[in-house]
Parts: sequence; structure tokens; C-alpha cells
Amino acid sequence: MWFKNLRLYCLNQAFSLSPEELEKQLAQFHFAPCSSYEKTRMGWVPPIPQAATAPVGEVIGDDEAGQAADNEEAAADEGALEGPLLTHVVGDYIMLCAQTQDRLLPASVVREATEEKVAELEERQARKIYRKEKKQIQEDMFAQLLPRAFTRNQRTYAYLAPKDNLLVVDAASAPKAEEFVNLLRDTLGSFPVSLPDSVRSPADVMTHWLRKHKATDNFFLEEDCELYNPLDGSNVVRCKGQDLESEEISAHLEAGKQVKSLGVSWNSLLSCIIHDDLSIKRLRFEEMREESDSFAEESAAQKFDQEFALMSMELSNFFKALFTAFGGLAPPKSKD
Repeated sequence: MWFKNLRLYCLNQAFSLSPEELEKQLAQFHFAPCSSYEKTRMGWVPPIPQAATAPVGEVIGDDEAGQAADNEEAAADEGALEGPLLTHVVGDYIMLCAQTQDRLLPASVVREATEEKVAELEERQARKIYRKEKKQIQEDMFAQLLPRAFTRNQRTYAYLAPKDNLLVVDAASAPKAEEFVNLLRDTLGSFPVSLPDSVRSPADVMTHWLRKHKATDNFFLEEDCELYNPLDGSNVVRCKGQDLESEEISAHLEAGKQVKSLGVSWNSLLSCIIHDDLSIKRLRFEEMREESDSFAEESAAQKFDQEFALMSMELSNFFKALFTAFGGLAPPKSKD
């Protein structure tokens, strides 16, 4: 279990729920597949993949999804769901996993069916179908086609680090991370968090690193960066596999560009791209993954434990160095 992209949220108050209490709360929002007329549904599944309901990206038919939904709803009516735990605890860290199921109904399919229906009505009734009626026909065709659409399952992993006052979400985009946080907020009733806000501007600090060709706090510059013009956000230069000490990069900096993202390695343990909003992308754990691969696992659960323990421990140290490099974190602004 190695995260690839990180979106961080600071807990604005101590997380007081025990894993057992959290488990009970999550069970009330256990994942159930979409019903025939639902476009999307999201809920909690066990973090260990073998214990979850469906593999990532699996496409299932409507009959199977409908039957599963009926089974889940019946079980929910009888009380708490039984089965694998919806939390996975290693040390002071709690892993969670949310599954989203979407019905795949392309707009082009609905549009084509609508056009065919409109043409059939105009010919049969010998009259013109206008915009308002056409819109209603489109809605009717969507409702007819939706139950026949295939479904796609996707999972989002995250872990709570109460001692670090952090929620760490493995998501490449802010909307995907927000979906996870919103589900957790709905589950707990209240979950006050805020995006990390450093005392010093990450863009200023990383620009200084690039100018000096040297970072701080055990960070080392790699070969990727994105530069932008603060006066014109559309003026962007992206470099990959580039010598960041070259005259070309220096010329961009002299022209007033700042760093929006920067490739770094840290402590010879991991490498990543740091963005100016303190999100992390293309996270890689080369040495730690080699150490994990050398273990003789007895089960998928044991392997999951080993990787989660290694990752969470090193990321805790990494976050401390990251925040220190940017002058520490500013007081949080609540986001409940």
C-alpha cells in the first residue's frame, strides 16, 4: 500500500474517536452499489483489497449491482453490517478506504437517442418539436437508459494521523480529495479540517532553492519543475528531465518567473513533486519498497501492514521536514 499523490488536511481539533467508535460510525455509511436509477454512490469499504466488495475499476452489470444493493440495504435495516473491518490500524495511524460507483452513460449516447426519438415523433405527428419539449424528451431518455448503463468502481485511500493532526488522502486532484473529506464529514457529523497554510510562501521558498541550486532540510533538487509568471498565470514553463542549474532556467527566474512545482528527493528515502499548495504528486518510495519486497509475507494483510507501517512512519518525518522548510504552519482556518 504505497500512496502516489498526497492531499493534506490539518485537523482543527483533536480526533477523539477510538478505532472501535470510528468503525461503528463508518458502518452506517457502508458502501452499497448504485440502485437502477442512481448515477453515483459512495461509501466505505475495507481497506485491504481482498476484503472489499469489488476490485478497482471493475465493471459489473445492472442485475448484479441491483441484487447487491438490495442485500446491503436489507443488512443495514437489520443493524450494523458484519464482515471485514472498515478501518485498518497500524500504530497511531488509521487507514480508511472510500469506494465510488458511477454509472457510465455518455452524453453522446443520450443525445443520439434523443435525436432519434425527436425525429420519430416529428414524422409520426407531423409537427415540429421545440426546445422545451426536446429537453423533456432528453430527460426521459436519460431515465430510460440509466438502468442499462455499466458501472465503474474506484477507490480512494487515506489515513488519519491523530498525533500529527493530519488527514492524508491519496488523490491526484483536489475534487477527488474533497469527495473523501465530505463523506467523512457526513459520516462523523462534524469533521473540522483546513488545508495546510505555511508561514512562508512555498513558491517563494522553492524559487529561492532553485536560484541557489540548493534546498534545505534534507531536500535535494531533482530534474523537474514548473515555472509561472505571477503577472500572467497563463505564462507557464514546464521542465522534465531538465538540468535545473542551466542558463535557460536562470533566465526564466531572472525574468521574474516563480516556481509552481518542483521535483525533489528527501533524505534518500523518497522523491516527489512539491506543489505551491503543499500537495504532493509522483511520490515514490524506492528504497522502502525494496525493503518491503524483501519481507516474507504470510498474507495480503501482513504485506499491507508492513507497507502501511513503513510509509506512515517515513511520511510523518517527511511532513515535519516539509513544514519546517516553509517556516511551519500558520494557524488553521476551520473548514467543517
